[in-house]
Amino acid sequence: MAGTQQRGRLVRRYLLERIGAGSADVVHETARQFNITRQAVNKHLRRLLSDGHVEARGTTRNRRYALTVIQQEKIELALDAQLDENVIWRQNIAPILSELSSSASRIWAYGCQEMLNNAIDHSSGSKVIVTVTKNIVATAMTIMDDGHGIFRKIKESMGLEDERHAVFELSKGKLTTAPDNHTGEGIFFTSRMFDFFAICSGSVDFTRNESDGSYWFFESDDPVAGTAVHLNLANATERSSKEIFDQFTNGDYAFSKTVVPVNLARYEDDALLSRSQARRVLMRVDRFSTVLLDFKDVEQVGQAFADEVFRVFARTHPQIEIVPINANSQVMSMINRAYSHRK
Repeated sequence: MAGTQQRGRLVRRYLLERIGAGSADVVHETARQFNITRQAVNKHLRRLLSDGHVEARGTTRNRRYALTVIQQEKIELALDAQLDENVIWRQNIAPILSELSSSASRIWAYGCQEMLNNAIDHSSGSKVIVTVTKNIVATAMTIMDDGHGIFRKIKESMGLEDERHAVFELSKGKLTTAPDNHTGEGIFFTSRMFDFFAICSGSVDFTRNESDGSYWFFESDDPVAGTAVHLNLANATERSSKEIFDQFTNGDYAFSKTVVPVNLARYEDDALLSRSQARRVLMRVDRFSTVLLDFKDVEQVGQAFADEVFRVFARTHPQIEIVPINANSQVMSMINRAYSHRK
C-alpha cells in the first residue's frame, strides 16, 4: 500500500510540473511516463481538481489544465532615497513566502532585494510595483518601475550603439552605471539562481532559462515603459544561493569567473565572422580571471572571429583563461585552427 501511495504522489507531482510548464496534453505525457492508462491519469487529475490545486478549462475534447493561483499580492511603493529594500522584504514580501523551502526563501531574499535596490538606486522612477503570484508548484514575481529603463540607461552611460548591446554587456556581469556604490553583481547572480529570469525594458526583452541554460533577447512589439523584472522559482527547489556563488567566485569570494553567452552577440541571423564582433564579445572580460565562452545555439563562427578571440586576445592577455563551452564541431574546428597559430 505504501508503495502505491508513493507512486500516486509521484504521478500527481509530475502532472503538476507538466501543467505548470504549459503542456498541451498532460494526460498522454503522464500515461507514457509512468506506463499507466489514460483512465488512471484522469483519476489523479480528478483528485488534483478536487483538492483545488488544478483548474480545468474548455470542453472535454479541448480541455486544458492550469495550476490554481493560491495567492496573489500586489504592493505599490513610492520610489525615493529613503526606501529600504530590506524593510520591504521583511515587512511586505517575506510573509507571503513563509511556507517555501529554506533554499527557495534564501534565493528569494537575495534576488528580490537586489532587484528592488536596482529600482531604488538606478531607475530614476517615481514608483515600483511588486506582484507576487503563488501556486502549489512555483512562485512568480514581477518588479516593475516607471523609470528611465535599464537598457537605455546602460546604452547611454557606456556610449553603446543600441540597447541590444546593453543586454549583452549586462549578461556578462560586473556592469553598473554607479560603480562607486555598486559592484554590478546582482543581476548576474540573480539570473542564475531562478528557474526563469527576464528583464523587459523599452522594446527589448532579455530572458534566461535555468532548465537548459539558454539566454535570449527579443525585440518586442509592445514596449515597456521603465523596467520590469520577472522571476520564477519552484517552491521546493533544492538549488542553493551558495552553490551559485561558488561557481563564479574564488577562495576569497571575489567574482572572478563569468559565462559569456556568445549567441547574444548575434543580431537577427547574423553570423559571427568578423574581428569587430569578436571584440564585442571580449568587451570588459578583462575584469575576470576565467571566462567561459558559451557557444550554445551558435552554429558557426568565422576564421577572423576565432583568431581574434583565441589567438590575438589570448596572446595579449595571458593572465585570463578563455574556455569555450557548448561548441559544436564546426565552431571547435575554427577554435582549434586559431590555437594552432598561437606560436
